[in-house]
Amino acid sequence: MLIWLLIFGMLAITFLIRYSFFAWPNLRFPRLAEQGLHYVPVAVLTAIVVPGMLMPEGQWALRWDNAYLLAGLLAILIAALSRNLLATIAGGLLGFFLLRWAFGQLPL
Repeated sequence: MLIWLLIFGMLAITFLIRYSFFAWPNLRFPRLAEQGLHYVPVAVLTAIVVPGMLMPEGQWALRWDNAYLLAGLLAILIAALSRNLLATIAGGLLGFFLLRWAFGQLPL
């Protein structure tokens, strides 16, 4: 029963937040709040990706043979230099698979 209550509570909160933009279309945020909201996607993506880079097996893996960490750092470098999403994704994936191959971690 508690789980269903939590699910319906989250449903109601999500609905009200999204419906508010239709109910009050002229609602404007202060400039400082708008500037802060620009960082939300970066913060959410970071919170999703970084634990996978630092703890790929569920434990800290700050080692030289952690392909996840090295490929992630490579992708960050490519993104900073190129500012190109496709180059970042392609370079990160290519680097990841090449590192896994070089470290003998690919299941063949």
